[in-house]
Order: sequence, then structure tokens, then C-alpha cells
Amino acid sequence: METASKVSGDVKDIALAGVGKRRIEWANQHMPVLQIIRKQFIKDQPLKGIRMSACLHVTSETANLAITLRDGGADVVLCASNPLSTQDDVAASLVKDYGIPTFAIKGEDNATYYAHISAALDHLPQITLDDGADLVTQLLTKRTDLVKNVIGGTEETTTGVIRLRAMAKDGTLKYPIIAVNDALTKHLFDNRYGTGQSTLDGIIRATNLLVAGLRVVIAGYGWCGRGVAMRAKGLGADVIVTEINPTRAIEAVMDGFRVMPMAEAAKIGDIFVTVTGNKSVLAAEHFENMKDGAVMCNSGHFNVEIDIAALEKLSSSKKQARVMVDEYVMRDGRKIYLLGDGRLINLAAAEGHPAAVMDMSFANQALSVDHLIKHASEMGKQVYPVPEVLDRQIAKLKLESMGFQLDKLTAEQEHYLASWDEGT
Repeated sequence: METASKVSGDVKDIALAGVGKRRIEWANQHMPVLQIIRKQFIKDQPLKGIRMSACLHVTSETANLAITLRDGGADVVLCASNPLSTQDDVAASLVKDYGIPTFAIKGEDNATYYAHISAALDHLPQITLDDGADLVTQLLTKRTDLVKNVIGGTEETTTGVIRLRAMAKDGTLKYPIIAVNDALTKHLFDNRYGTGQSTLDGIIRATNLLVAGLRVVIAGYGWCGRGVAMRAKGLGADVIVTEINPTRAIEAVMDGFRVMPMAEAAKIGDIFVTVTGNKSVLAAEHFENMKDGAVMCNSGHFNVEIDIAALEKLSSSKKQARVMVDEYVMRDGRKIYLLGDGRLINLAAAEGHPAAVMDMSFANQALSVDHLIKHASEMGKQVYPVPEVLDRQIAKLKLESMGFQLDKLTAEQEHYLASWDEGT
């Protein structure tokens, strides 16, 4: 029988653990639903002996998910799902204080990033947890010998779900995946309120710009785009939305925003935020028409939404203007600023989503893993939604933790909703 190698991980500086532990404990205070699940997991040990490899943003909130899984009996290894999203002090604490092998260093190069994913796969996972599907992609293309070990997996974000559904469609996917992102208690809150607040937080931390009065162009009006637009408007911005979907576009109009093609928005925007999940949303033709001083950033999962190679070609020089701010001087003298190397600005320059919203997202992760262990043998090699009963349970627990209560149907009301004979 194969056994996983026992390794402690690869972090920037283990001496940072003390600070990281305090951050983990602070986040835990704001994750009451996950606390409830953790207590139940400690009692029931539903994950006992299961090897798990998680490729997630290594933050204080993720740490609490990893600890919850560990306390439920799982043998967990964690690696980063983005080269710039790791909180180095949290990674150190996970290794030193919680005994969870963690492979993550903020600012790691591409080779190190994939070496860390490979190290997590050396754990011979039975369950995979992914954010962007890089771990699953490596497993299914480079480490196919490990597929036989895998029971199932989960996926945290929109981009990853898109990739996994494409895999399922062409027969590449070899085990069931639960799309945590598609749970109502995930995307309606994490994507909208989490991305909205943390994206503006990242932009402001990186630039110290006054958002009020600026034209903020948001590419994409999915749940993340809705959240960014809402928060930018709240700060006094003139918000412009670009979309390819007519239904989302008209929703943006009725929410009070202007909608136009990016070719037009590029001429007047002050801050550009991409949240589409697609590539080259901001490209050469847009850079050529941007105003002097325009600022660009991305809050979609991968750094392909802004065509950085084209920006490099069009510029005569590049320098760091501030931490996480690169200044590109165009050949006509205009300056365009790129934040966070085009990676997730909310994690590159800020701390990602607040713990209170990640509470629901990671409650979905924990309960979905439990569901997979119990039911994966009945599931095909497809992408599945989070079971509705779990989604509703998480919403109810969150409401109760916030001090709110629901109404209940009377017997008469239940009968009315289940019948057809009563009319006008």
C-alpha cells in the first residue's frame, strides 16, 4: 500500500508563526458557523484517516478551514493557489503551531508555485480541495498515477468551476467534484460582498487614491462585478460596466450604472477592474487609448485578464511606483499603472475576503468534503452542486449566529402551498 511522504512544508520564515497564530485566532472569532462544524467534527471524526491536499489561498480564514478538517480526523497538506495571495505569517503558524504541512511563500515564482503543488500531490490525496483547479489539472495531466487514490474533490471559485466543467465535458475529469462556488451561501455573499469590499480595499491600500469622483470601469457584472460596482458606488465613484451578456448588462443599467464597450470606456476610465474569468479583457487597443494616470487591476482568479505582454511591448519603460504598483510609460509619454502584477488585487495588496463572509464559504467546503466521503461512490465523474440541504443549513446557522430568527409556516400555510383547490 502506498503511503504519503511526511514533510513539514516550505514557508518564508517560521519565526513569523506568532503573528500568524494571532491572525488565525482573530479570524476564528468571526467564523461561528465553521466553529459549530468543527465542534461536531471533533466529536464525530467523520474525516478520520482521509488524506487531503488543498490548493487554496493561504490566509487566516483558510487556516481555520484546514484546522477544522484536521480536527475532523483528516491528514491535511496545504499549498497556495496563487503566487501573491499567501500570508507568510499564517503559513508559518500552520506549520509550527498546528502541524499542518504548508507549501506557500508570498511572491513565489512560477517554478516554485508548481513545485509546491507537486509537493501537495506527493501526499497522495484521497480528497482534493482546489481554488482555480490548478491542483486538479496537475493531477490529471502530470500525476495521473495518483488518480486511483482519489475519492472526490471540491472547487472554490468560478474560474475553477468553468475549467472543471470543460474537463467533465471532454471526459478528462476522473472523479466527482462539488462546485462549492455555486452554493447560494457562497457566491451570493463571498463573491459579491467579499470581492466587493476586499477589491476596493486592495486598490486603496496599493494606491491611496480617493475613489470619490473617479470613473471606475468594471469588466464583468457577475456576482463579483456586482459587488465591486456596489462598493465603488458607495465610495462615490462614477461606475461604468462592460459586459458581453445582455441580461447582466441591462441589470447593471437598472442598478444605476452606465454600460458601454471597453473600447469606449478605455478612453474615459480612471480605474479599471477586471472580474470576468476570461483573458485579454484589457488589451493593446485599450492601453493605446487610456488616459495618462489610468490604473488597472484584476480581481478575477488568474492574471490573464490584463494582457501584460502587450503592455510591456507598448511601453518605453517600467518601474515600481509604490509597493504593488508598476508604472508603465507609453511611448507618447502617458503613464499607466498596473496593480499587483495583474493578480488578485484583493489578496496581493490586501487581506482577501473578511472572515465573516468566508465563514459560509468554508462551511460549504467542510460539509462538502464530509458529503463526498459518504457519497462519492454513488457519484459520477462530473461537477455537482452543493446539496441544497447543506446550503440551507449553513444559511440558517449564519443567521442564528448573527442574532436573527426566521418565521415558520403554520400548518394551514403549508397546506395552502401544497394544494391547488383554493383560488380567488
